[in-house]
Amino acid sequence: MNDKERIDSQISRLEEKYKDSGQDLSSYLDGLLYQRYLTYWDYIHLDTLLSLQVPRTYFPDEEIFIMYHQITELYFKLILHEQKQLVDDKSQNLDFFIEKTRRINSYYKALISSFSIMIKGMEKEQFLQYRMALLPASGFQSAQFRMIELYATPLENLVHESERHHYSSKNSIEELYENIYWKKGATDLSTGEKTLTLKQFEYRYTPRLIRIAKQVQNNTIYHKYLRLEAHKKNNKELIGALKKLDINANVNWPLMHMGSAHRYLGKDKDQVEATGGTNWKEYLPPSFQKIVFFPEIYSKQELNNWGKQWVDHIFNPDKTTGD
Repeated sequence: MNDKERIDSQISRLEEKYKDSGQDLSSYLDGLLYQRYLTYWDYIHLDTLLSLQVPRTYFPDEEIFIMYHQITELYFKLILHEQKQLVDDKSQNLDFFIEKTRRINSYYKALISSFSIMIKGMEKEQFLQYRMALLPASGFQSAQFRMIELYATPLENLVHESERHHYSSKNSIEELYENIYWKKGATDLSTGEKTLTLKQFEYRYTPRLIRIAKQVQNNTIYHKYLRLEAHKKNNKELIGALKKLDINANVNWPLMHMGSAHRYLGKDKDQVEATGGTNWKEYLPPSFQKIVFFPEIYSKQELNNWGKQWVDHIFNPDKTTGD
């Protein structure tokens, strides 16, 4: 096909595309003629992006703190982008399932490895001062991470470990949500009083999270796995990818947060309270929460030992990252 034939074919296809729009192709071609060339900075809204860091204090490291959390939220959005495709997929195609899970793990790998920015990339003295200007805001209030959990597994798997045996899929979404594990992370254990951090979060996001939970009821990624044909469910590559996702999300990611909390909130024999009043010592340890997205793919021993040292060596015996 020569150039003229190719152009004629393209014009014919464009005419077909726009015939139902109410405008003829000539009008769209005029639009192309007058349109400015697209630039990189306009396409990604670079100037807007770089203007979104607005520190509350004059400490230089606060800007690092803001940008790191913004980058984290963008990675969460990428993870949700892949999860939604998996949930919406009706084909139950094994290769598609594996590829989307692999992509999610690559985002978690970047997140986990980047946490050195939080652990080693700021001065502790600066952090302990500017954090007081951030109250009651807290990374606890990341709604996207809660959405990731809802897309991954049914709500009964997210009920706090101490209460989980009382609940099942027969309970209502509202009942299960009220007993979700992370609420105890921002509740005074002695009085049962919710922190302002949690109250703000619930007011802002509870309707949205309940709506998502209902949309994916019986259709989470775990449900998609359970409905696979037997030979697909037993595929070693898929099981390995799902285990890696579980460990990245529910073990290695919380452990990195614990490392950061100890670095900045440890003070001699005492502990500095976290912003927002979260009881991070009880909330963050994976072995306390035992949140598992895909419980069927593990042995009873693995589940009993969840969050302990064995998970650090399942895929990489010589190192303890989320690769």
